[in-house]
Amino acid sequence: MKKIAIFASGSGSNAQNIIEYFNGNRNVIVDSLWSNNENAYALIRAERLGVETFTFSRDEFYHSIDILDELTDRKIDMIVLAGFLWLVPRYLTEEFPIINIHPALLPKYGGKGMYGQFVHEAVVKNKEKSSGITIHYVNEKYDEGNIIFQANCDVEQSDTPDDVAQKIHLLEHEHFPRVIEEVLYQSQD
Repeated sequence: MKKIAIFASGSGSNAQNIIEYFNGNRNVIVDSLWSNNENAYALIRAERLGVETFTFSRDEFYHSIDILDELTDRKIDMIVLAGFLWLVPRYLTEEFPIINIHPALLPKYGGKGMYGQFVHEAVVKNKEKSSGITIHYVNEKYDEGNIIFQANCDVEQSDTPDDVAQKIHLLEHEHFPRVIEEVLYQSQD
C-alpha cells in the first residue's frame, strides 16, 4: 500500500479530486492532508472524505523536524502539493518524492508569486495562444524541479483570466491524479 500526504493552502478542489480518485484503491491511499492555513477549505473537504488533517505554522515548517517525524511515522511514500504556496524545505525534498502541479506550461509563468489567478492574468495580458498545466518534481526552488507531465489548452483572444482558469482546472482534474498514480507505480520498480 502506497501512502500519499497532500499539502494544500487554499480551497482544495484538486486535493478533493485526488482523494476521490484514490478512494477504494487497494494500492494507494491518501493518508493525510496538511495545511499552513488553518482556514483552508481543503481541510474541510478532506475531513468530509475521512482523511486526517494537520495544520502547521511557518516556524514549525521551517525550523523544526516535527512534520518530517510525523510523515515518517505515518510511512508516507509521496507528498503531493495541491495548491500549496510555500517553498518546501530541503529536509523534506531530500526525504520524500514530492510533486506539484503548476497552472502554466513551465518554464513560463513560474516562480515565487506566480500561482492561480496571477498566472492566468499574465497569460491573457501577454496574449499567449496556449496555456496548460505542468506536473513536476519539487526541489528547493519554486517551479524548477524536473517536469513529469504537461498538457495544454488553447487560449482564445476573447478569453478572460477566468476563462483560462476554467480550462486549466479541467486539465488539472483530468490529469493530476492519474500522473500521481503513474509516478507512484514507477517508484515501485
